Amino acid sequence: MNMIKTCAILAFAASLGACSGMTTQDRNTAIGAGVGAVGGAALTNGSALGTVGGAAVGGVIGHEVGR
Repeated sequence: MNMIKTCAILAFAASLGACSGMTTQDRNTAIGAGVGAVGGAALTNGSALGTVGGAAVGGVIGHEVGR
């Protein structure tokens, strides 16, 4: 169990470093896509189409925020 926690912490830390070179608009797009995917999955009871659709819509909205 301790090895799983260590791997999870390392994966989380690596994912945070991946956003360091992004512009604000890139970050907004990624955040919008993530939030949209979660929202789409929640609204469609985990449907793959709802998740992908939510990610697409959220990504577009995130991209346009702050323009």
